[in-house]
Amino acid sequence: MWFAYEDHRKVTTLAEVIQVTLQVRRCVNPSCERYHVAYRPEAEGGLALPHHEFGLEVIAWIGERRYREHRSVPEIHRQLQAQGVAIAERTVEHLLARYDELVSIAVADQPRRQEIFTAQGRLIVAIDGLQPDKGQEVLWVIRDVLSGEVLLARSLLSARQVDLAGLLREALDGVAVPVVGVISDGQQTIRQAVAAVLPGVAHQLCQFHYLREAAKPIWEADRHAKKTLAKRVRGVRPLEREAEQQETAAGTVVRSYGAAVRSALTEVDRPPLDLGGLRLRRRLAAVVASLERVAKKGGLLNRCRN
Repeated sequence: MWFAYEDHRKVTTLAEVIQVTLQVRRCVNPSCERYHVAYRPEAEGGLALPHHEFGLEVIAWIGERRYREHRSVPEIHRQLQAQGVAIAERTVEHLLARYDELVSIAVADQPRRQEIFTAQGRLIVAIDGLQPDKGQEVLWVIRDVLSGEVLLARSLLSARQVDLAGLLREALDGVAVPVVGVISDGQQTIRQAVAAVLPGVAHQLCQFHYLREAAKPIWEADRHAKKTLAKRVRGVRPLEREAEQQETAAGTVVRSYGAAVRSALTEVDRPPLDLGGLRLRRRLAAVVASLERVAKKGGLLNRCRN
């Protein structure tokens, strides 16, 4: 095929906005059934979907925050803006819909999945329901733990035993290897659905839920400690405002320390293993240690105090 013309498009990634130049080619043989049909570079599909301004990595990032971290659309929008990505909240909803479509396409790739399942010889099925926002439908996800492949993802208004049993049967329909185990939380309707569809198959409750329940007293103590630490550093904003009036190196240093403290306060808890209070204490201790080193040297800190 001969080079016909160049096309240009801008793609926004998580790190930057890139300008892409595409060489479009056409067949020049009049007898060809593809005569004058435009062929765009294959690599373009690895950057972004057709007619989209945001790259695939942005779509994947949004989907991960939505379904793995259970973030709402406004929260995802704020996080993207904090990273310097210029995007509207409505666009986040649009890209989330594209993410769901891409997942559905991947789940529907039966030949590839059967090849993976046949090679491993068995399935261990995990079942979980995700409700990103209170009052909305619950997204039920059934996946194979060994390969990570999603067997079925479906939103339901109810979580009755009969509905979950139907989802489980649909997910396992056509799977040619045996299911040797199931993992889920302790929800009664899930346990009943598994017993009805997979009688005799070992059903283990998720270890994360055990760990979360065991860590509740520690998490409560950590949350109290975090609140106490946050109260002690709330006076940093007036100091920043005062430093903003000083167009000096010392003022820049104070603003940088203030930004570090405020950044530490906005950290999100991820219990039970990543406790926000302990992380806040470590970060504030690092700020204090840095201030002590500067105080020993004098210079900028002393001039700022003056």
